[in-house]
Amino acid sequence: MSIADYFPLIRPTYSRYVTSEGQPIYAVLAEFDTPADVYHAAEMVRDAGYKKWDVHSPFPIHGMEEAMGVKRTLLPWLVGGAALSGFTAAVAMQYFMNAIDYQFVVQGKDDWAWEAYLPVTFELAVLFSAFAALLGMLSLNGLPRFHHPIFNSERFLSSTDDKYFIAIESKDPRFDPQATPAVLRDAGASHIELVEDD
Repeated sequence: MSIADYFPLIRPTYSRYVTSEGQPIYAVLAEFDTPADVYHAAEMVRDAGYKKWDVHSPFPIHGMEEAMGVKRTLLPWLVGGAALSGFTAAVAMQYFMNAIDYQFVVQGKDDWAWEAYLPVTFELAVLFSAFAALLGMLSLNGLPRFHHPIFNSERFLSSTDDKYFIAIESKDPRFDPQATPAVLRDAGASHIELVEDD
């Protein structure tokens, strides 16, 4: 594996399709006028079998995850595993220090006086969890990425104001430069364009 496999920022994007000018196609971008339109379009795109696509909206749309068929994230499992690792590391470290490496009797307690271990154990579990949450979120989201090809579309700027978009990536196995826009047109898109990758 190369270093580019670990950092999405420097990973090149390869497209199977190019425009007439020779630019690789990143995605087909469809614009919708209302939240209800984009919600029903997301259901149609999901039912058509597309996997690499996303919905862009100026605000969260209730139930959009179900409409898109988004599965639950892996992040809670990563954070839980990190918390368990932090807990285990803290208990092992303190046991080794107090019961094996430097036995020191404090107030007549046993070497394995676990009550005194609680603050450090809690703090290390929280520390490991925090790092797992941050790094796991960045990794699963493909971040950091300072520029995204979808920003090449002038119309996409209104996604933060009053328009709703669906972008189907050209890396999707079902992507076709003619059939994919037809699916979005049938879903009620008011405007459709090809977004070039740079």
